[in-house]
Amino acid sequence: QVQLVESGGGLVQPGGSLTLSCAASGREFSTYIVAWFRQAPGKEREFVVMISRHAGDIEYGASVKGRFTASRDNDENMVYLHMNSLNPDDTAIYYCAAGKYYGDTRPNAYDYWGQGTQVTVSS
Repeated sequence: QVQLVESGGGLVQPGGSLTLSCAASGREFSTYIVAWFRQAPGKEREFVVMISRHAGDIEYGASVKGRFTASRDNDENMVYLHMNSLNPDDTAIYYCAAGKYYGDTRPNAYDYWGQGTQVTVSS
C-alpha cells in the first residue's frame, strides 16, 4: 500500500514555472508506476505523465509534452513535476497517483491517489 501527499501548488503568472512534489510512504514504492493527473472545474480528470518503476520510460500527455518534466527518486520516495511555460489552461488540481501497470492513461488504472494540490495560472 502507498500513501501519497502532493505539495507545491499555488498561483503563478502565465509563462511562469512551478514544481510540484509528491511524497510517498510505503516500502514498496519502487514497485509502482507513478503518474500525475489533473482536473479542472467541470472537466474530466486528465492524464499528464506516467513514470515507470525506475524512470526508464516516461510518457507525457499531448497537452504538456515539451513543457513539463517529470522525475522520481526511489531512494527518497518522491515524485516531481516541473512545469514550464504555464498558461491559464493548465489551471487545475494536480494529483499524484500510483499503480501497477505501465501504459494505461486512464485514471481507474491507478490504485492510490493523493489529495491533490491546486495550480492556478493567472495574471
